[in-house]
Amino acid sequence: MTASSPASTALALRVGFAGTPDFAAVALKALIDAGFTVPLVLSQPDRPAGRGMKLQASPVKQLALSHDIAVAQPRSLRLDGKFPDEATAGREALLAADLDVLVVAAYGLILPQWVLSLPRLGCLNIHASLLPRWRGAAPIHRAIEAGDAETGITIMQMDAGLDTGDMLLIERLPILAADTTAALHDRLADLGGRMIVDALALAASGGLQPVRQPEAGVCYAHKIEKAESQIRWEESAEQIDRRLRAFDPFPGGAAQLDGDTVKIWRAAVVATDGAAAAPGTVVSVDPQGPVVACGAGCVRLTELQRAGGKRLAAAAFLQSRPVQVGERFH
Repeated sequence: MTASSPASTALALRVGFAGTPDFAAVALKALIDAGFTVPLVLSQPDRPAGRGMKLQASPVKQLALSHDIAVAQPRSLRLDGKFPDEATAGREALLAADLDVLVVAAYGLILPQWVLSLPRLGCLNIHASLLPRWRGAAPIHRAIEAGDAETGITIMQMDAGLDTGDMLLIERLPILAADTTAALHDRLADLGGRMIVDALALAASGGLQPVRQPEAGVCYAHKIEKAESQIRWEESAEQIDRRLRAFDPFPGGAAQLDGDTVKIWRAAVVATDGAAAAPGTVVSVDPQGPVVACGAGCVRLTELQRAGGKRLAAAAFLQSRPVQVGERFH
C-alpha cells in the first residue's frame, strides 16, 4: 500500500463516532477493524438496567473503552439547552479530537448545527431505511409492520432536519416472510457497518455524489410505544402477524385471557376459517398452538409467555396454562 493509495488516504481520516445501541456498536467495530483512527466516541449516558437496575454502559461505550477510545456522554449538545455545562464539555472534547468526519448511528441526541458544521467532511448518518421512506426513530419496526417487501441502509449527509439530508450511498435488503425486528436489525447492522467503511473511503477521495431526497414517498417511523403491544384482534391475521414480528424483541404482543395478561411473541397465519367467531375467540387447539379468529382470517399462536414467566413454545405453554376452544383473548 502506497502513501497515496485510496485506502491509505481514507485511513488517514480522523473519524469521530456517535452512537449508543448494538446497531451502532456494529458500525463502530467495522471502523475499528478497518483500521480507522477513532479519537472520540459520543454515547448516551449510562442507564439503569437489569433486575438490580444498576447503571450500565451502552454497547458503544463498552466497545470504545475496550479499545482505549475516549468517550463523552453529554445529556445534550445544545449550548443553550438544559445542560449547558455538559454541552460545553462535549464541544471541547470534539474540538480536541480534531475530527475530519463524525459518523452517527442511532445516537439518540439531536445534533445542533455547530456539531454538524464542525468536522471538515461533516456528519454522516447510517440510517436503516430506504430514505425518504421511514425517516425517524423506528424504521426497522415500521417497515415490517407495514408489510414492506424491502428495506435497506442509507448513508446520509446530515443536516438540521429529521433524516432529511442528501443521500450518499444506498443499498437494498429484502424483508423475509419470517423476519422479526431482531433478525432484520442484525442484517441491517452488518450492512451499515460495511457501507460506512465504503462511504469513508469515497469521502476521502472526493468520490461521494450527494443526491437530494425526493419529495414523494416521505413517511415517518414514529417511536415504538409500549401501549402498542395490545393486540387488536379485529385486524386481519396478516396484520397481526406483521405487528408481532415488528414488535419482537420489544414490546411484544399482549392480550388478556380470563383476567391474565399473556404476552404473544409469534403467530402464523392459518387457513382455518374463523368467520363465525368473534375476533379473539379460540376456534381450535392442538400442540402447535391455539388458533384464534381475527377480523379476517385466523392466526395460530406459536410462542407465548405468562406474566413473570419465560417465552415458551405453544406446547410447553399449554401444559402450564391450558387454553380451551371458545375462550376469548381480549
